[in-house]
Order: sequence, then structure tokens, then C-alpha cells
Amino acid sequence: MRVSTLFEWKRPEIRALHLTWIAFYICFFVWFGMAPLASSMLKSVNWLTPEDLKLFAIANVALTIPARILVGMALDHWGPRRVFSVLLVTMAAPALFFAFGDSRTQLLVSRLILGSIGASFVVGIHMTAMWFKPKDIGFAEGFYAGWGNFGSAAAAMSLPAIAIHAFGGPEGWRWAIASSAIIMAVYGVYYWFALTDGPVGTIHRKPHKASALEVSTWADMIKLIIWTIPMVGVLGILVWRIEGLGYLGATGAAICYSVIALVVIFQVVQILRVNIPILKKGVPEDDKYPFNTVAALNSTYFANFGAELAVVSMLPMFFELTWGLTPTTAGIIAASFAFVNLVARPMGGLVSDRFGNRRFVMLAYMLGIAVGFFLMGLMNASWPLIVAVAITVACSMFVQGAEGATFGIIPSIKRRVTGQISGMAGAYGNVGAVCYLTLYTFVTPSQFFMVIAAGAFVSFGLCLLWLKEPEGAFSDEYYVSSVDRELEARQKLAS
Repeated sequence: MRVSTLFEWKRPEIRALHLTWIAFYICFFVWFGMAPLASSMLKSVNWLTPEDLKLFAIANVALTIPARILVGMALDHWGPRRVFSVLLVTMAAPALFFAFGDSRTQLLVSRLILGSIGASFVVGIHMTAMWFKPKDIGFAEGFYAGWGNFGSAAAAMSLPAIAIHAFGGPEGWRWAIASSAIIMAVYGVYYWFALTDGPVGTIHRKPHKASALEVSTWADMIKLIIWTIPMVGVLGILVWRIEGLGYLGATGAAICYSVIALVVIFQVVQILRVNIPILKKGVPEDDKYPFNTVAALNSTYFANFGAELAVVSMLPMFFELTWGLTPTTAGIIAASFAFVNLVARPMGGLVSDRFGNRRFVMLAYMLGIAVGFFLMGLMNASWPLIVAVAITVACSMFVQGAEGATFGIIPSIKRRVTGQISGMAGAYGNVGAVCYLTLYTFVTPSQFFMVIAAGAFVSFGLCLLWLKEPEGAFSDEYYVSSVDRELEARQKLAS
């Protein structure tokens, strides 16, 4: 697939790609619409405090992790068109409730629910995988993710201007958020009718059951349980932070911890219910896949996307304090870390497609991240600013290229459970962000960069040991096993 192909709108797969990244772009625009309007909110609402906004920021990402898991299951059952459309329409409701909220509780609850929209990423990943062949999937997924992610940056740049110039007055921020929510709902309806799940005639291969990921061996089932626990357990860190800010008492925190524990137990039970019958029956050799590969990619997304979310939140202050820059200048320099996403992430997927060895590309990117953050950990005021900026941009190229390379591999692992694998890897990106941001409160910026470098190096080691080149990773069609054909026959009979 050539870059020029992106302009061939008449090709159905290109049209699907553009419509899908726009849907993702709108989701991220709405999701990150609060931060750029924070000062306007404080000025217009006298009962709101900066501490409230900090809590809302935590709430904004709290439910993204479990939402990605649940959406991954829904994808494998109902398909991406339905799931994306429903997500776009339903998430407009909490966005509108937030826009016109008149109490702290309403703002907190609506922002908490709205965090589920972060799961939109894995929906588009699944849709793109249904339209593109394995040999082109890396670039297609990278382009989708890179341009869709830009919605957060676009919100930061445009929402304040929309609030001031388009609506004006102290309530302008409310109408700016509300208008974006309405646009999202309208686009959700359009998306339902504009696309199909893959080309006409495409068979949507469903797993045996969508309530938990299928694995191939008893050992893999144990590994799946081990890797599932942190995805829900990490919410305990968020509860701990909220309790520490004084917004939650000891009793409330205990209830939250209990709920988290029950959800973990429920997830483990679902894994056992889905996989024990399959494993007792026996998994045909041609239907097996290595769960170690999934685990390795969980670690890469923890180390690359998790690092990106964490670093973007502290980089402006790091440059401002280290080199004595103005907030505006520091913000512009720090923004380069995010803007690189437009090119770096598609490039990561393209390199993965063109190089002919997705495993080697993944290893190279993760090693580059480790080296990049190690160098950032050495930076101090004695370094020339231009050198520091160059290292930051280069590091960002590796970080976001690695994100593209990660999802260049996932669709080829096991076709019928792509949604669940995408959801799991995506959730680990948020797990990484929560862990890194929590650690940041205890260390200096230099130590923080070193910790991220260490995390990337650990991921590199896991990939070296566990990551395998997917079968048919550069084929014209996705690999189909005997079980896939059996399930396909059942679906035809049922319909």
C-alpha cells in the first residue's frame, strides 16, 4: 500500500479508513474537551475549584480500562459498525450532561461515564482490520490511530477559540462542549448507514463465546488470568489517589476496593468458563496461537502508549523549569512530542509492512524507546536546548512508531478474537499511564524518564523471548483454521 493510495476515495477500503479515523478523531475531541476549557470553567462557575478539576481529570480515564475490555468483547460479537455507532451516540449523553452540569456530583459522574469513550480506539482498529489485507494492515492501522489521536490536540487548539468567538460570554465553554457532543451523535447515526463490517460478503468470524478470550493451552489460560488481574486491579490506584485527595472516605474506598476485587474474580471465572470446555475438548493444532505473543504486545503498549500519556502531561513543566522558558514556549516545544504522532504512527505501521519482519521492527522500536528515554533522563540545564528538543522529538518518533508497529501485528494473531486482543493491549496502554503517572509523584523528572526507559527495556526483553512472527502476516488473506471454518458453517446455518 502506497501513501498516495490514501487519496483514492473511490476505493471502498480507503473510504472506510477515512470515515473510521474521523469517528475516532471526534471521540478524542470530545473526550479531551475539558482540559483546554478548565480556566473558563473556573471563571464562570464560582463553586468549582482547581482540586475539583484534578479529580475530574482522574475520573476522565478511570473507566477507559474496563471499557476497552468490554468493548473488545462486544466487537467480536456484534461487529465494529454497530459498536462504534452506538458508542458515538450514547456517549454524547454524558458529554451534554457535563456541558450543562450545575453541581460537582453531576460533573464528576458525567465525566466518569464519558471516560468509556476512550474505548473507541479498539473499535476502529477492528474495523480497519476487516477492510485491509494482512500485508497492508500496519500502515492502515497506523494512519487510523495517528490521525484519530490528533483529535485531542485539535480540541486543545480549537475549543477555547470556539467558546470565545463562536459562542462568547461566561457560558461559552458549555456550548462549545455541547456542540461537539451533538456533532458526535449525528456522526454516529451517519456511520451506522455509511459502512459495512468489511467488504460486502465478508464473513464476521465470531469466537465461541465473547465473554473471555479463548486460549490454546492450559498454561496459556493461567497466563491470561495473570495478565487480566492488573487491567482491573490498577483501578485500585485511582481509588487510592481519590481517597488521598479527600473526595472519598475510608468506607467509600473500602467499598470501591471490594467492587474491584469482585470484578477481578468475575473476570477470572469467565476465563475459566469459556476456556475449560474448549481445552478439555482439545484445540486443533491449526487453531492454536501463542498467548506469549499477546502478552509481549501488552507490554509494548504499556511501555509506549502508557509512556506517551504520562510524558505529555509533565513535559511542558519539565522544559519550563529546567531551561527557564516561558509557559508558552515550553508548551510549544512539548507539543512536538504529540504532533509527531501524525507522521510517526503511520510510519511505524508502514515500516512494519515494508520490512518483511514485524517482530524485528517491534524489537527495534522498543530498543529505540529505551535509549531515547535514557538520554532524556540525562538531560539538564547545561544541555543546549536544541539538542534536548531533538532528542525529545526522536524519542517521540520511536514511541509512536512502536504504537503503530504493535497494532500492525495484532490483527494477524487470531482473526476471530482480534477485538478482545486489541481491547486487552489497548487497556494495558492505560494501565501503563496510571502506573507511570503515579510513580511520577514520587520521583524527579530525570528519574521518571529513567523508569520509563527501564520499562521499555523490560518490554524489549519480553518481545525478544515471547514475540513470534504471526502466521500469514504479509499474506493477501488472513489465516483461517479448521475451527474458523466450523464456526463459519454454524453461522450460515443459524442465519
